[in-house]
Amino acid sequence: MKAIPVALRLLVLVAAASFLDLTVAADNGGGAVPDGVCDGKCRSRCSLKKAGRCMDLCMMCCGKCQGCVPSGPYASKDECPCYRDMKSPKTQRPKCP
Repeated sequence: MKAIPVALRLLVLVAAASFLDLTVAADNGGGAVPDGVCDGKCRSRCSLKKAGRCMDLCMMCCGKCQGCVPSGPYASKDECPCYRDMKSPKTQRPKCP
């Protein structure tokens, strides 16, 4: 009879741990973007431009916008409002390529 409550406790513990992992994964909370996400998106965005400066700015913007980068070199910045609205502090020109 004692084995049933132990098995039940173990099952509840595993279920609770799985639920906790899912909630943590769903709430990135503005944390770091996983490696490679920004790199691939910025390579696509900067494919028709000079890679050095475009990639540097795009990677910075991507990190600050939690991985949101417009989908291609001619894609509208409206896809990512954070990316679109980031301005250079001195000139107030768009910062993100």
